[in-house]
Amino acid sequence: MPAVRVQKHEAEKVKNILKKLGLYDGKRRPKREETFVLLPVVSSPKLKELGFEVVDVELPFRPERQIYKNLESVLAEKFTKEDLAYLRRYDIIGDIAVIQIPKELEHRQKDIIEALLIVHPFIKVIAKKGFHEGKFRVREYEIIWGEKRLTTVHKENGVKIKVDLGKVFFNPRMKGERYRLAQLVQDGERILLMFAGVLPYALVIARFKNVEITAIELNKDAVRLGLENIQLNKDKLKGKIEVIYGDVFKVVPKLGTFDRVISPTPKGVDALNLALSKAEKWVHYYDFVHEDKFDEFKRRIEEECQKLGKQCEVRIKKIADYKPHVYKVCADIKLF
Repeated sequence: MPAVRVQKHEAEKVKNILKKLGLYDGKRRPKREETFVLLPVVSSPKLKELGFEVVDVELPFRPERQIYKNLESVLAEKFTKEDLAYLRRYDIIGDIAVIQIPKELEHRQKDIIEALLIVHPFIKVIAKKGFHEGKFRVREYEIIWGEKRLTTVHKENGVKIKVDLGKVFFNPRMKGERYRLAQLVQDGERILLMFAGVLPYALVIARFKNVEITAIELNKDAVRLGLENIQLNKDKLKGKIEVIYGDVFKVVPKLGTFDRVISPTPKGVDALNLALSKAEKWVHYYDFVHEDKFDEFKRRIEEECQKLGKQCEVRIKKIADYKPHVYKVCADIKLF
């Protein structure tokens, strides 16, 4: 197999030149040799024309996961551009890959599974998404490869989060948002977390800040897993988390006020007035809003504050796409 022999100090520069010319063979590893480096290349007369010293040498192949950057780059060798356009985003939750396969690609399911295993060789389960079911927003899943389980331990922001995808709702795409909130919180705060789930928000905040969090959750399985997660991370948490099993709308009115209220509100649920009524300084209220109604959403928040005799500043932040022209947003509300 051909390789270009270059001085060590020139290796990076030459490699970049070879890549630009389409002559670098990224499927094989370069090799150091005293004061030289052997760079893997594809066979081409251009190499000698450019004045490179070309040698014939066996260089080891890279693991497939290092060759491909993502699922699309693997499937590009097998799928047409039209097929690739049907691909949807997928999630890695612990050692489970969760993927949506549209009907247009159902006949290519085997290829998609093989590609996922190349990009993520350490996953143990591949589950195909179904629809959200019931009041706890739990999805239906079909395991299409690997171990027959939907329980895993997911790692993010320095904490471990045990989830059972068949029984609880969990969104790994909110990792950055959870970290953002943790950085806004100050040590010593008392925080109310509504619709707490398996405690991803609480765990990340308590990981970074010495706070007292009261978390409310109605799903018994989520409460059980949340308590397990507190124990799973007990040596890492700076803050304290109290979990209350119950309906937010029945439990929260009986509680006092808090420095900060966080409401990862389920779609279709209106908990704005409740969240505002229990906050002294800050509310982070999540909702799903059409792009044409951002101003209307902001005005509604301001009107609710006025009803409660509070002044506020509101900043609406897009968090994620939900469907065309509709976004999951967070209203950061500062109260006076």
